[in-house]
Amino acid sequence: MGTTIRDVAQAANVSIGTVSRALKNQPGLSEATRLRIVEVARSLGYDSAQLRPRIRRLTFLLHRQHNNFSASPFFSHVLHGVEQACREHAIVPALLTAGPADDTIQQLRLHAPDAIAVAGFVEPETLHALVALQRPLVLIDLWAPGLRSVNIDNGAGAALAMHHLFGMGRRRVAFIGGSLAHYSIAQRALGYRRAFFEAGLLFDPSLEITIDGGLDPDTGATLAMQRLLDAARARGEAPPDAVFAYNDAAALAAMRVCLASGLRVPEDVAIIGFDDIAGASHAAPALSTIAVDKEALGRRGVELLLEEAPATPEIVLPVRLIERASTATQPHNAHAAHAANAAPHALAAHAQST
Repeated sequence: MGTTIRDVAQAANVSIGTVSRALKNQPGLSEATRLRIVEVARSLGYDSAQLRPRIRRLTFLLHRQHNNFSASPFFSHVLHGVEQACREHAIVPALLTAGPADDTIQQLRLHAPDAIAVAGFVEPETLHALVALQRPLVLIDLWAPGLRSVNIDNGAGAALAMHHLFGMGRRRVAFIGGSLAHYSIAQRALGYRRAFFEAGLLFDPSLEITIDGGLDPDTGATLAMQRLLDAARARGEAPPDAVFAYNDAAALAAMRVCLASGLRVPEDVAIIGFDDIAGASHAAPALSTIAVDKEALGRRGVELLLEEAPATPEIVLPVRLIERASTATQPHNAHAAHAANAAPHALAAHAQST
């Protein structure tokens, strides 16, 4: 007679129900416990495939604040990556958007998915309820202890941006951030502060500003950049000589405010964003940014859901710096005026080459 689930439970010193949850890849167990049970089952020769249901339907849960693909196209690319992976594995994906006032769990019960991918931000109580559904779950651009997740290396991205600005000789670098309840934004803000420490430079907290809650990145960053300029003017100080924004939409808004105020980009204020959305390369001047493989976030999220025993439940994807005209090195004196006026054509060519 072959190995039974009872044999696995006895060998692992857990209940039959715990073995069942572990081998079905259901939430409710720590990843360490699940991996231990899977290894015990494998060592005993137990065929866990008979317990593990095939994922046929996947719900991609997106917070309503992210569901404006025209204003913030980041998650449209993530969703495209999810859809690509689902096609490859014969999974039917469905998009569900929800906010704090919605009965998300009831909606999910109506969807009846075999697995759930949560992207971006979600309220803690909603995440707790999702875990309680006992469905395979993966977090994309989001992190929580004990759950499978796929993220970009936000800290490394912030370091790349800041070291690039420091390398230009910029020292009064402002940061325009969003809500720190968002994992990725919090990591970028931390990377911004850490860069000053690692470079041995003085960090000025007044240069870190958060956009007002409830505002989209464009509107919020416009107001935030104006506050930075107004505060510098009120103190009789020069404005920041560089701005690192938490995403490209915020960076582009900050750039418009600077240009409208008579500041030159990058001669007076260098500006860099994050995510490399399509509009970044078409801006005038073209926006430097930290490039993210957004579709890979979605693809790897689906692939991680399908893995029985992943080597790591937390995947971190690399990022890279794309230098464009908004941070192109320019001299900072009056003799550079002619060169600055002649630069746009050369900078445009440089932007296309990157």
